[in-house]
Amino acid sequence: MNGTTRSNIKIGARVKVVQKQDQRTGKLTEGIVMRILTNSQNHPRGIKVMLEGGIVGRVQEICAPPAADRNKN
Repeated sequence: MNGTTRSNIKIGARVKVVQKQDQRTGKLTEGIVMRILTNSQNHPRGIKVMLEGGIVGRVQEICAPPAADRNKN
């Protein structure tokens, strides 16, 4: 799943983000979504989120849904 659509991103999901200082290199940082910072439904460069630990970046890739969603039958 891609990170340009807000509805694809849930609190607790494992994602890969690019931080502002890493935009030129494209280095990705993996973490768990704590807050969704972008208000619009779509953003061409990725929805901005805050990861656990306070890292802020734009979602480039969604790795796994939140644990609660994975356990639903």
